[in-house]
Amino acid sequence: MKVFKTIIKWALVALVLIQLIPLGHSHQNPPVSKEPAWESPQTRDLFHRACYDCHSNETTWPWYSNVAPVSWLVLRDVHGGRSHLNFSEWDKPQRHAKHVAEQVEEGEMPLWFYVPLHPLAKLSDAEKQALIVGAEKTFGPQEKAQAKQQKQ
Repeated sequence: MKVFKTIIKWALVALVLIQLIPLGHSHQNPPVSKEPAWESPQTRDLFHRACYDCHSNETTWPWYSNVAPVSWLVLRDVHGGRSHLNFSEWDKPQRHAKHVAEQVEEGEMPLWFYVPLHPLAKLSDAEKQALIVGAEKTFGPQEKAQAKQQKQ
């Protein structure tokens, strides 16, 4: 029992000390330079609700994004999402826009671990279908994995 208490004590000390590491505590969103020309307000609203926290410069930073080591993971996910596809920087090339509908259709987006902490991002089947159709209309023809495989 004494060993267990010692382990708990040192784990708590480590948890407090890692809060001093500044990584993940700076939550400044870069400015929005240009947004896509959404085909409808409904499409924009669906994307804003389900995608914008990681794929835009309009991230809403939850309370746990200030607590290490979770803050490190949140920062990594946001930076990764923005670098992959950023709806706030449409004046820059967004080569992954052509895969949005496919990723939503296949359940790859939003990420499985994101939805439980962000229940508004959970789309009904009808909303998911509307987002897919809206992505195809907004971003143009979508590349499908099967078409890419057939070319190879």
